[in-house]
Amino acid sequence: MNGLRVCHVGKYYPPAPGGIETHTKTLARAQADLGAAVRVVCVNHERGSTVHEHDGPVAITRVERRASGLKLDYCPGLVRALKAIDADILHMQAPNPTMILALLAARPKLPLVVTYQSDVIHQKLRALLFRPLERWFYGKVAAIVSTSPPYATGSEFLRAYSDRLRVVPMGVDLAPYLSDTHDESARIRAEHGRGGPLWLAVGRAVYYKGFVNAVCALKHIEGRLILIGDGPEIPALRAEAARLGVLDRIDFAGTLPYLKIIPYYRAADAFWFPSNARSEAFGLVQVEAMAAGCPVINTAIPGSGVPWVCGPEGTGLTVPMNEPEALAGAARRILDEPGLRSRLIEAARHRAEAEFDHRTMAQRTLEVYQSVLNRSVAAVPA
Repeated sequence: MNGLRVCHVGKYYPPAPGGIETHTKTLARAQADLGAAVRVVCVNHERGSTVHEHDGPVAITRVERRASGLKLDYCPGLVRALKAIDADILHMQAPNPTMILALLAARPKLPLVVTYQSDVIHQKLRALLFRPLERWFYGKVAAIVSTSPPYATGSEFLRAYSDRLRVVPMGVDLAPYLSDTHDESARIRAEHGRGGPLWLAVGRAVYYKGFVNAVCALKHIEGRLILIGDGPEIPALRAEAARLGVLDRIDFAGTLPYLKIIPYYRAADAFWFPSNARSEAFGLVQVEAMAAGCPVINTAIPGSGVPWVCGPEGTGLTVPMNEPEALAGAARRILDEPGLRSRLIEAARHRAEAEFDHRTMAQRTLEVYQSVLNRSVAAVPA
């Protein structure tokens, strides 16, 4: 697979914020490190014309965006850019209606792999209107990658494509999380913990993160909660915390660079991940917490990969969705059960290194590409 030419087509690319954007960067850089020739074609998230640049070994084309609306970007040059791609394989992250429409128009003569990050759960009308085009598009896709076995089997949409479905869990560069260099966790614990338990939640404050359940859980357990991340739900979370009388026990830390979050994982007694909808398909921050040595308490979202990331009990604790008392009860176990926290930390780090390293993800994805290309060759008459 050395020298395989890969082109990732995505909505945006860092420094644009977002989980899919960060995942695309991690995957592209890791594939390049394994010897692939990697480029990215995406929409320019900033004002301005089309830009050609490099992120280390990865070549990037950010196509000019003229306007945006209804979750779509208007980019007159995007179809032309897609037609001009010279690669062995294309890889798109979904959902991404802008790129789906552009690829249907461009009709590149290259095998296409799609990582299916999540069903569209909340915008039901938009999903219904777009579904016919989406079905047409997926009929042309050579392989569909799901990020976990439960999501692959739990998505009604994906069941129609079981013949081309593959599972490749997401990964991160674990090295910064496993290292204790320049660790500031003691300072953070002293500053925020104030002598009691310290709980942590990380993510964009949107409806499916379920952070309101973390706020409510504070009524049932002592300690302070640090919530790292911004988003539209922050005012409502503050209001609910004030109503419950726990506002003085929550530190709203806002958005932080990912390297700055690492000591918070190490400072916390446990990581709370109370998401409550299948829009949360995986939860990569769980992997970060696992590698950094922070026990994870997540939720049993039906048909989602969230509880699967931590694996069976012994690696993390899973509680029912939308049950703050159960979340608090799991946190209480970590405080009270002798040796539980240490056992969870050890098992979680082992699972993170075995399953979720970025190099493992890159290698598995390259193997998917190769299987697609092998099938393409076999299908050509001699």
